[in-house]
Order: sequence, then C-alpha cells, then structure tokens
Amino acid sequence: MSKSLYERLGGTTGATKIANDLVDNHLANKAIATRFEGGDIAALKNMAASFLITGTGGPNIYKGKDMLAAHKGMNIAASEFMAVLDDALDALQQNNIGQREQEEMLFILYSMRSQIVLV
Repeated sequence: MSKSLYERLGGTTGATKIANDLVDNHLANKAIATRFEGGDIAALKNMAASFLITGTGGPNIYKGKDMLAAHKGMNIAASEFMAVLDDALDALQQNNIGQREQEEMLFILYSMRSQIVLV
C-alpha cells in the first residue's frame, strides 16, 4: 500500500512548514499581499496547516469554514487564484517536495477553484 500524500509531505511537521512558507509567499506576492493586510498571520498559518494536514490524508484537525464559506463575497479574481497556485508550487519546491506530490497538491488546490473564484 502506498503512503498518503500527508505522509509523503513529511507528516505534520512537513505540512506545517509548507503551509507556513505558503503564507509567507502570499505576504510577499504583490498580486495578493493586500488580501492579508491587518490579518492575524499566526492564525492564518495555523488554519492553513490544519487544512493541509486534513486535506492530504492526515488527522482530521481542520475546524475552519469550507472553501465556499471562507471565500464568499471576497470577489477573488482568477489571476489572484493563479497567484496562490504559484505560491503553493514555490512552497512545495522550497521544501524539496517531489514532482508527483507537487502535481497532486496543485490538482487538489485547483479542484477548489469554483469555490473560491468570484463567489
């Protein structure tokens, strides 16, 4: 039996590092950084990590809103969504995650597009 994506990302430690790097990438990305101004960055990192852990086959620890509820009314443009995917790919590469896992993560993230863009 093959390992879950969660395990291949390095378990809780690896997923948390990736999520933290992802949020840091968002904060540095001029296309979307303003979306995070004034936010609680520590809470955002924690939420991103728990979402990533749960969504990749780890322990079910995510207690936040579903993607539609979390992004409703934000009017997120397709270009902003693509910037997020770019940041995710960068975070995976920063953490030396393999090509197969990168592709799986991007597929998972892209599958949520209809719940995020222009909702």
